[in-house]
Amino acid sequence: MIGGICMFKKPNLLVQILIVAILGIVVGYFFPGISSHFGMLGDLFMNLIQMLVVPLVFPLIVLSVVEIGGGNQLGKVIFKAIGYFFLVTTFLIGLTLVFGRLVNVGGDVALGEISTESLDGIATGINLQDFILSIIPSNIFQTLADGSLLPIIFFAIFLGIGLIAIGDDAKPVISFFNSWKTAIFKMVDYAIQFAPIGVFGFLAYDVATYGVSGISSVFSFLFWLYVAYLTVALVIYPIIAYSFGVSYISLFKSISDLSFIAFITGGSSVVLPSLIERLEENKVPKVISSGVTCLGYTLNLGGAAIYVSLSISFIMNIFDASLTISDFVVLVVFLTFITKTIATVPSGAIVVLLATANQLGLPSEAVALLVSIDFFANAGRTALNVVGNALAATIIAKTEGAKLPVFTKIKKKEGATI
Repeated sequence: MIGGICMFKKPNLLVQILIVAILGIVVGYFFPGISSHFGMLGDLFMNLIQMLVVPLVFPLIVLSVVEIGGGNQLGKVIFKAIGYFFLVTTFLIGLTLVFGRLVNVGGDVALGEISTESLDGIATGINLQDFILSIIPSNIFQTLADGSLLPIIFFAIFLGIGLIAIGDDAKPVISFFNSWKTAIFKMVDYAIQFAPIGVFGFLAYDVATYGVSGISSVFSFLFWLYVAYLTVALVIYPIIAYSFGVSYISLFKSISDLSFIAFITGGSSVVLPSLIERLEENKVPKVISSGVTCLGYTLNLGGAAIYVSLSISFIMNIFDASLTISDFVVLVVFLTFITKTIATVPSGAIVVLLATANQLGLPSEAVALLVSIDFFANAGRTALNVVGNALAATIIAKTEGAKLPVFTKIKKKEGATI
């Protein structure tokens, strides 16, 4: 008996999360009174991880630049990554707009009298010029406090180039950043052990507070949205991975628990440190796992691009709006650039929807309707963002010659290997 107890193996993190997820839903449903207070557990876990994001990202980018060794190779990696980001997100936006039109998502929704109170206080437009200017921070300490990743990445790259330029004098700073990075990674290991508690708190609170009745009128939108999410995750991304010789199955298995945490918490930054570490375990070079992934958190939000595009199709179908081919092209280009601002703007997805609706001359009532179900929509788009950025970093690493698990083509007189 004692031996049997001693042989009991603690379930892995994903199994723990699945168990507490079910428990959180049950508790939230049957005990809504007490469960309304459990949201604090989720918020504490989210704060614990987010506390570590900027302290980890900053030294990782600096060390990546130093390790790359200078401007030419650094510029090549960044240029390649940005090119990949824009190609993939533009393709996803165009495909989702066509998909939304074909399935007529929102065409059967009766708008009725919808309150727009949920939009109060949210900006109704985005100034792209301000967004571009914000890339170069005027006050790096304020930027670090705000946690805006893109200007932090810019400053870190600039600092890395400066350290390269001063040669041996930079060794104490580089040594400090290496020790700092190691310490933060250890803190992340400690923090991630609290994930099950955070997941339980999030789900118990959300079920107790929101339930599912509020989404009945737009169930078709959520259904088609998750069809789009799954199509990208299970069809499009594997095709992209295969075309670059990357084993998508192996990659997906290695990050499935992180993607699930992002799904439950609704915050991709929660798993950023662990994602970088997991990619390195899968032989993605440090300079790419940190640099490309961090940059992708701003410029490669595939889940967000799908959500915004299908939301626009939803709103247009409600009001029976149509687009010419030229209008469609302009809308795709507009969404490609404006979705890059989601990560840098509070309530980013809603702001982008409002800005695009105004651009198309559509009323904001339908956006308010989507706000009421944003928790459910955000879960999938956040998880897909994590998968997309892991795939991007792996592909860039493969193109840079990293030895990664690959799908190899069948050759004559040889078997296929994976």
